[in-house]
Amino acid sequence: MAVRMRLIRMGKKKQPMYRIVVVDGRRQRDSRYIEQIGRYEPLQNPSLIEVDNERAAWWLAKGAKPSERVEKLLNISGAMTTMKVQAGKVHVVGVEKAKTEEKPAAEEAPADEPAAEAAEAPAEEPAPEAAATEEVAEEQPAEATSEEE
Repeated sequence: MAVRMRLIRMGKKKQPMYRIVVVDGRRQRDSRYIEQIGRYEPLQNPSLIEVDNERAAWWLAKGAKPSERVEKLLNISGAMTTMKVQAGKVHVVGVEKAKTEEKPAAEEAPADEPAAEAAEAPAEEPAPEAAATEEVAEEQPAEATSEEE
C-alpha cells in the first residue's frame, strides 16, 4: 500500500480549511483516511499550522510520502527536521554531549544544595554594609545644604 501524507479540503465555499492526513495513495482527495496528524487554515492571519510532529516523524520513518504542500508545512512545523535527525541524515552538534551531561548534573544536585545555602549566607552579610552606605549618602546632602547657606 502506497501511503501518502496530503491535505483534505474542509470548510465552506471560498473559506478553505485543510486537514493534514495520512491516506492510501490510491484513494480520492477527500476520501477516508488512516490518521489525521494536523490541520492548516490558510485564511487566518498568520496562517494556522498545527501538526503532531511525533506522529508525522513516525509516518515519515515508516515510508509515507508527503505531497509538495504538506512537505512545506512539515518543514515549517519542524517535523521534517525531527525525522531527519532521528534517521541520522542531519548531524546535530552537541546532542550526545547534552544527554550525557544531564545525568551527572542530576546526581550532583543533592551535593549542590548545601553549597547553595552557603552561597545565600554571604549574600545576607553585605546587606548591612549597603544600609550603612545609604545612611552616609543621606547625611551628605544634608551637609551640602548647610554649606550652601
